[in-house]
Parts: sequence; C-alpha cells; structure tokens
Amino acid sequence: MKTYNIVIVENDEDERFFMSEEMRTSGKFEIMGQYSNGDTLLEWLEGHPQSLPDMILSDLNMPGKNGYDILHAINSNAAFSNIPVIITSTSPMNSIREKCLAMGATDYLVKPDIFIDYSGYVNDLYQRLEKLPAK
Repeated sequence: MKTYNIVIVENDEDERFFMSEEMRTSGKFEIMGQYSNGDTLLEWLEGHPQSLPDMILSDLNMPGKNGYDILHAINSNAAFSNIPVIITSTSPMNSIREKCLAMGATDYLVKPDIFIDYSGYVNDLYQRLEKLPAK
C-alpha cells in the first residue's frame, strides 16, 4: 500500500485534528504539515522546495489566502505546479466544484456531515489519489 505525503490546510482546529488523526490511523498518509490558511502554506512551500508533498488538501473557505488563492498560487508557480491540490468544503454545490476544477484543482471532496467521523472521507481521498496518473 502506497503512503502519500500530504499537507493539510484547514482553519478549523477541531476539524483539522479529526481529519489528521484519521489519516494517521489509516496508515495511508504521512502528514508533512498542517496549516490554518494559504499564507502559512505558501511560506512553508517556499522555505522547503526540496521536500514537496505528494498532495495538498485544502479547505476552500478560510481567512487569509483561501482555497481559490492557493489554487492560483500553486498553478502559477512552476516549482509547485506539479503538486496535486484537492479542495475540500462542506458545500456540495456543483458550481463551486466546477469553479475549483476550472482553476486547476485535481479534485473536489465534500467534508463529512459529522466532522468527528472522517474514516469514509479518508478512504475516499485515498482511492481518488490511487486513480491519479503517476507523476
């Protein structure tokens, strides 16, 4: 089983905790970093260009740089543009999903209704990553 190096960008501390705990428990993800918004993510990426993650999982709505800003920054920087970015949100609206995909998101994943139950979410994320073409 492949283990993915992931960076989580989520402003809600509780949600970030339950998400990361389920990822660790699954054994399918190695969490390289957890950030509360795009500003801190981009600072980290620029400071660690030699150790980039396999993917970035980013919340859509956050203070500071949000998911849309992250997509723009990642896709407009040649050093980072090969990193898949999966946007996550509580919104199941297709128009938001389509906007994220049009802006360069690799995928869009709706968060679980109950934020303490991330097991199905983490398994779904892993299956989606397994379907991506190899870098």
